Parts: sequence; C-alpha cells; structure tokens
Amino acid sequence: MFDVEGFILVGGASQRMGRDKAGLDFGGQPLLDRIARELAAVVSEVSLVGARQPYGLFKNVPDLYQQWGALGGIHAALTAAKTDWAAVIACDLPFVTSELFERLGTFLNNTTDAVVPIQADGRPQPVCALYRAATCLPEIEKLVATGEHTPRALLARVLTRYVEFGEICDLRGAEHFFFNVNRPEDLKKAQAVLSSQ
Repeated sequence: MFDVEGFILVGGASQRMGRDKAGLDFGGQPLLDRIARELAAVVSEVSLVGARQPYGLFKNVPDLYQQWGALGGIHAALTAAKTDWAAVIACDLPFVTSELFERLGTFLNNTTDAVVPIQADGRPQPVCALYRAATCLPEIEKLVATGEHTPRALLARVLTRYVEFGEICDLRGAEHFFFNVNRPEDLKKAQAVLSSQ
C-alpha cells in the first residue's frame, strides 16, 4: 500500500451508454465496485468524484468546475486529497487491477508530477494515472482560466513520467487494462472478455 488516495471519476454524462456507467452490472457486481476493490488494495482510501447519486458507503467529492470533464474531475480529486499523491481512475475501465496500480506506484519519486501509462496503441491514459497535488493543482487552475478542458494539456505542463506499455505488459490482464466501456456494444464485448477469463 502506498501513501496515495484513490479517486474514481463517476461524473460523466454517459450519453453514449444511455445510462449511468458506474452502476452497470458487470460480472454480478456494479462496475464501480469492481474498480474500487482493485484500487482499495493499494491506496489508503477510495472516494468518488462527481457522483450524482449515492453509491453505497463511498465518500463523494463534488466537482468544483461543473461541466469540465475529466480535467475537472482530476482537479476535484487533487483538491480533496489529503496525501501528496492521488490515483485517479475513470469508472469505465473495468479491467484495471491492483497490480497495475502497484506498478505505476513504483515510478513515484520527488522529480515527477504525474505517472501516466501508455496504451498498447501508443496513446496516454490520463484517467488511469497518479498525480502530485502540489504541482498539478496550480497548473489545472491556469488551464481552466484559459478554457482548456483536456488532461493531456496538464501532462504537457508538468513533469510527467510516461510508463510505456512495454513496462506493464507482463502484468496479468494487461491487454485489457484500458478497455473503455462507453457504449452498450462495448459492455457486451467486456462481458465476453470477462466470461473468458
């Protein structure tokens, strides 16, 4: 376990899914619970960000910048964090594991502000990442002031340690870590993967 708090972003509109993604049934449990279980194995506390309804006993952190997407969620998480670092994960990545978070945690150091994995296709995954509050928060404030909404803009402004897919591909289930459940057809594919495991 690291001295890191965990935050699950649940505030998205879920327009493509047509219903709340956090509460989707996935393998007999809400999608949110599956992610929270994996995250809780390695962080000191797990909270939600931007929940529009109660989810069990989870503490909820409200978005401070409404309608600001994932960057607003990261901002809310870092504002609420009582630890130097926060793990931020979207609620629609059902195949993340505690081992993935543990591996990302091995890259924490005093000269890095964010630790962000790279997907197999070469794209960074800023909503499955670790952020240092003291340095990232002021940069987000600057970005919001200019109307910027993307987490990638933050990563360009801070000292980001990109974790190449080759540095995590040995982990169990790595090929599905960043499978994103956005639409009903994605959910069906994810359920098929789950049933084959």
